[in-house]
Amino acid sequence: VCLFLMAANVLEEDSMEQDIESPVTIHQPKLPKQAREDLPKNINKECAKRKIQRYVRKDGKCNVHHGNVRETYRYLTDIFTTLVDLKWRFNLLIFVMVYTVTWLFFGMIWWLIAYMRGDMDHIGDSTWTPCVSNLNGFVSAFLFSIETETTIGYGYRVITDKCPEGIILLLVQSVLGSIVNAFMVGCMFVKISQPKKRAETLVFSTNAVISMRDGKLCLMFRVGDLRNSHIVEASIRAKLIKSKQTKEGEFIPLNQTDINVGYYTGDDRLFLVSPLIISHEINQQSPFWEISKAQLPKEELEIVVILEGMVEATGMTCQARSSYITSEILWGYRFTPVLTLEDGFYEVDYNSFHETYETNTPVHSAKELAEMASRAELPLTWSVSSKLDQHAELETEEEEKNQDDQNERNGEVANLENESKV
Repeated sequence: VCLFLMAANVLEEDSMEQDIESPVTIHQPKLPKQAREDLPKNINKECAKRKIQRYVRKDGKCNVHHGNVRETYRYLTDIFTTLVDLKWRFNLLIFVMVYTVTWLFFGMIWWLIAYMRGDMDHIGDSTWTPCVSNLNGFVSAFLFSIETETTIGYGYRVITDKCPEGIILLLVQSVLGSIVNAFMVGCMFVKISQPKKRAETLVFSTNAVISMRDGKLCLMFRVGDLRNSHIVEASIRAKLIKSKQTKEGEFIPLNQTDINVGYYTGDDRLFLVSPLIISHEINQQSPFWEISKAQLPKEELEIVVILEGMVEATGMTCQARSSYITSEILWGYRFTPVLTLEDGFYEVDYNSFHETYETNTPVHSAKELAEMASRAELPLTWSVSSKLDQHAELETEEEEKNQDDQNERNGEVANLENESKV
């Protein structure tokens, strides 16, 4: 990318020189969209700083767009979920349109029945029994359709018993109106009471931190609930989003790896009454095992945190998400305490929820710390250097012994030759 941008700048400079010398204009070649958007003022600085694209935004929304979806009919097979997922303006538009079209459709049928029976020609005739009393045009038929479907029943327009086709239409509109009411009202109720609105009061710390805890290097972040109503059966999990290449050469973009935040010990199941600090121990199974403080800014990774549970008031499942990129992971910091004991209760100060303070933390990776600890625990005679010295001494002794044996054998051979000569 850097070479491409440098070539583009060279072409631009050449074109400017040619513009001065001759009236012929050489246009700059059209750059790709990504190159146009990321066109830097200083190439060296832009090459040094690479922008990391988030997989999940800080507000929990997934930064993924589905394109070239050919099987769009699948959205219509689950029309209820499709309507719930629509934006509010489209949802309200469909809500109004469904009722309006239904009233107009049945109003048109009521008017056609009255027109076909000749009720319009006997308006004001007391001897004529119409299908619907006091129906004298399309507007009155439309109003009668609204009264029938919404069961208002003003009593001015009434169906008579001399119209069998009207009785059948009344039954059909009543049943269909009940179905429309149940579908649309249910859709609006689910839209209003969506559990993702409850997730707005579940907060995550702005940064994650790496520091020592109980003698072990740990990755930590904080979660909290702003409401007094609790999240039932709350659980948390985390995933590492990082591209990788397999041993066979296959490139896997945005590969997902589980980060253990207490699955085996049960610490991932939370009693979220006050803010909690979630800890991930960096051990041999951790993807951060070989990452040090100097190497961390060079990594292109993202940590996605998912908090799940049931809303106590409604019993619906709620999920809140957030993410941390490498620039949001602070090495050598801890979270400021937010819980204090007052007179008869505990108080949480959310002003300090995102605050951190610096602490003494080794800059080495967890693997290097483990190797240094293992070398420190070994006796001196069994240290690596002692082993090498001892091995060298043994080899020297074996060589000297072999040399002596060879000399002895040479002496014996010489004596035997002298004796044979005598």
